[in-house]
This record gives sequence, C-alpha cells and structure tokens, in this order.
Amino acid sequence: MASRTPTRVRFDARLQRPAQPADADWAFLVLPAPASAKLPTRSQVTVDGTLAGTPFQATLEPDGQGSHWLRVGHELLAAADVQTGDTVTVEIAPVTEEPEPEVPPDLQAALAANTAAKATWDDVTPVARRDWIQWVTSGKKAETRVKRIATACDKLASGQRRACCFDRSGMYSRGNLGPPEAAE
Repeated sequence: MASRTPTRVRFDARLQRPAQPADADWAFLVLPAPASAKLPTRSQVTVDGTLAGTPFQATLEPDGQGSHWLRVGHELLAAADVQTGDTVTVEIAPVTEEPEPEVPPDLQAALAANTAAKATWDDVTPVARRDWIQWVTSGKKAETRVKRIATACDKLASGQRRACCFDRSGMYSRGNLGPPEAAE
C-alpha cells in the first residue's frame, strides 16, 4: 500500500502579540476556519510548514471552537523577518510520523519511580503520551498537577493506555483551551 501524502494547507493570517505576559517575545496566529477544517483532527496536530517562506515544525493547539492556533516563537519570528501585526502566508501539512513529546521533569521523575507505569508509557504512541502530558499540565493549580501525575501513574501502571475522557479539542468541556488573549 502506498503511503498517503498529507494535504498541504495554505492560508494568510495576522501575527498577534499575547496580552500576557506583557514582555512576551513570541506571537501567535489563529488559523482561518476553512484552513483548520482541512486538518485531520480538531485537537492538537503536529505540522511541518513554512511561515513567510521559513520552514518550521510545530504542534497546533485546539481553540475550543473547532479550529486551531499556532504559537510562533521568537526564533521563527526572527528567521522569517516578521513581527506582530504582520499578515503572513503559512503553508502546513500534518506530519507523517508524530514526534516524541517533551516530558515535564516532574512527570518524568514519577514515571521513573514506577516501573509498571513506565512500561505502559514506553509502549504507547507519541500521541497518547502527548495526551497524558496535556492532561497533567492543563490543571491550573499546583496541587491539581501533583494529583494528576499520581493518577496518571496509577492508571498507566494498571495498563490504561489513554487519558480517558479527556476532551482533546476543548469543544465539549469548560477547559481553558484556546489562543491567548491578544494585546490591543
């Protein structure tokens, strides 16, 4: 069977500066709904692409409304020679192989201390690991994060491979998914 080439999506979007933190050295853009609709999922999706002709790879975040947004780091802003307020041409395509997510140090330490949880963790897909990480880190309070790490390790140790009942798109929960508030 031939491998399927991901659909390339091209659009123009305005780079916005987040309101918080006030000294942010990054920008963001919100994908137009028709561009987002061409992606394979309403939740996080990793893409290869170009921003103003400059190549990048990033994970688009769900906006909770069925679309996506992209954080544009200061390195990409500088490489593309663009700044907030500019309208840029973006071309993206979903990656053919999901990259390994960066595991936060506190979760990494908890997994290292629980061999059964670590065994399941090592056996699941990068997308499943990304979901676990997002579930753990999406809590607003430090004590919630600690509880979620313990719960994740217990569930992984018992063989649960997915962060159950976690709304990856933000469309069905009261989560705080969405782009940052733009500075005026």
